[in-house]
Amino acid sequence: YLQPRPGNFVSIEDGKVLGTHKGCFLYTFGQKAKLRNCSHAWFVVDKNISSGEVFVAPCRDHPSLYRDLLRTNRVHWIAEEPPAELIQNKMMECNFRFQHLMALVPCTLTLNQDGSVWLTLAKPIRDLTAGQFAVFYKGDDCLGSGMILRLGPSVFTLQQGKNRETAGVNMPADEVTVQPTK
Repeated sequence: YLQPRPGNFVSIEDGKVLGTHKGCFLYTFGQKAKLRNCSHAWFVVDKNISSGEVFVAPCRDHPSLYRDLLRTNRVHWIAEEPPAELIQNKMMECNFRFQHLMALVPCTLTLNQDGSVWLTLAKPIRDLTAGQFAVFYKGDDCLGSGMILRLGPSVFTLQQGKNRETAGVNMPADEVTVQPTK
């Protein structure tokens, strides 16, 4: 059982504290955050577990919810081994999804020596979350899957083009990592 640890809701845009919450673990990426005294909806875009801050954005389609790069743990391949094209070229185009009913998204896999992959999406998608599973397809064939361990920077971070620390705003590192359970 995890004890709730209160913290602040913080605007991803300006670092302003917008309210308080009862614990980070109560919120998932993309979820609507209930903020008192706010005239419009805010959405969870990141969390800093050590500080207890939950970062929020002012709209459902905010660029901080979109990413196009992730890394998985060692991939479990249906055919036991990575596809020959991936072994030979260390890169391969295929399709990806992380939710059962979502449309397939074109991507490029880059094979790492430890069997994990970097996944570069053809277009940024919303709500990628460390801990979910990335599933890979070639046509109608499922190739395999791996747990998402790390997320690359959000579209918002890339648009900023500056280091957040130099801006004086204490925001998350924007590279989310999850440790796999054994």
